[in-house]
Amino acid sequence: MTDTRHILAIDQGTTSSRAIVFDGRGRIVADAQKELPQHFPRSGWVEHDPEDIWRDTLETARGAMEKAGLAAGDIAGIGITNQRETAVIWDRETGKPVHNAIVWQDRRGAPLCDKLRKDGHEALIQRRTGLLVDSYFSATKIAWILENVDGARQRAEAGKLAFGTVDSFLLWRLTGGTVHATDATNASRTMLYDIRRQRWDDELLALLDIPAAMLPEVRACDAEFGHTQADLFGASLPVTGIAGDQQAAVVGQACFDENMLKSTYGTGCFALMNTGRTAPTSRNRLLTTIAYRLGEETTYALEGSIFVAGAAVQWLRDGLKLLGSAPETETLAQQADPESGVYMVPAFVGLGAPYWDSGARGAIFGLNRATGPAEIAAATLDAVCYQTRDLLQAMEADGGEAPAALRVDGGMVANDWFLQRLADLLNVPVERPEVIETTALGAACLAGLKTGVFDGTAGISEVWRAERRFEPRMHAEERERRYAGWVDAVRRVRSDG
Repeated sequence: MTDTRHILAIDQGTTSSRAIVFDGRGRIVADAQKELPQHFPRSGWVEHDPEDIWRDTLETARGAMEKAGLAAGDIAGIGITNQRETAVIWDRETGKPVHNAIVWQDRRGAPLCDKLRKDGHEALIQRRTGLLVDSYFSATKIAWILENVDGARQRAEAGKLAFGTVDSFLLWRLTGGTVHATDATNASRTMLYDIRRQRWDDELLALLDIPAAMLPEVRACDAEFGHTQADLFGASLPVTGIAGDQQAAVVGQACFDENMLKSTYGTGCFALMNTGRTAPTSRNRLLTTIAYRLGEETTYALEGSIFVAGAAVQWLRDGLKLLGSAPETETLAQQADPESGVYMVPAFVGLGAPYWDSGARGAIFGLNRATGPAEIAAATLDAVCYQTRDLLQAMEADGGEAPAALRVDGGMVANDWFLQRLADLLNVPVERPEVIETTALGAACLAGLKTGVFDGTAGISEVWRAERRFEPRMHAEERERRYAGWVDAVRRVRSDG
């Protein structure tokens, strides 16, 4: 570390917008957060209002700086991290969105994905992008807006519309419409970007009938992204780091060596294993993605994506009214009958990796008259553990080594019962860092690389510290018996067999 100035991290997530001020040692100085309204216009559709995202981002950024007692001159730079795949399209002249943001969870692109697979394009798409054909990614969301919003296609072809993931939209607004750019990690999640040649793919753009003029310039994660308008924070601030939320967590968890593994437990669950300079093609329906690009050097990762993790706890709270707040799951799980035999498969929007079954739907199995809120809460937490094991097994089958430990972050990891269960069901030690907001920390670290606050990846590794390590203690026979029950429960909800 060569500097003790502060970094402002903007963390725009699926359910909230947050800003955190970090000091030069990676410690949180102050933060501010606002819950983001969700819109569900039809079954399987999920949207956000981009104006809500912008307003809340600006409000929380200003709020965090005010709480920290800092002025613009105290901020070395801004790092942005964001919910990935969510698509925003806006007018280049007015900056106004032409439609609500279509969220990564949204399934309206499924019919187009079915057609792409039927027409034999999946191998090409996986070879170029590292991704499987799924409406999870941005491409089919862009295509839907172009086909369904009046005049959108004509305006896009005339160069009047801009597409971006949330980072790109925020950068546009922060810089007063002077910069239309993104970073390599967010570009790699669109299903339009060649991750090996590091460029937008003309063949895929033609396949989906998306004009190249809509797309942002792609830069490294630690690039100079422009300066904010002076009136936003009292002076112009440089934006010097951007990464999608899961890749930012890789940086925040200092997973810079091959086979290091992190898993984030937020709305969904996302596990990424560093594969170094190699971009392997998964044989087990995982994703190959860009972990980060620093300068001209790109590091890749295998990723497994679980669509529903913390969102299942949210459903217990808001849908079933079984609890008043998410932390109550820990107390309930401790009270549950350990041999209840209840399994919950939270396939509310289909199943992610390694199944990629958009037609699957959630279910609870093994109910009896003794089943109560405690057993359902425990089964919900167990489901997240089982899904993580699904991912780890697929990574090992793709040639990855069993990790020495799993580094975890996200809102769910405050739950000690959950992390002990995770270690038990994976048979892998689980490490919780002192700063569990590693997504925001990663954005701050990227911004700090460019501004000299952190001295390379070694400087970032210096600030990572474990708060607690959970060691496996479940007998192998019990572990395998429980997992076999999960495999059977998943089989029952699959739409494809």
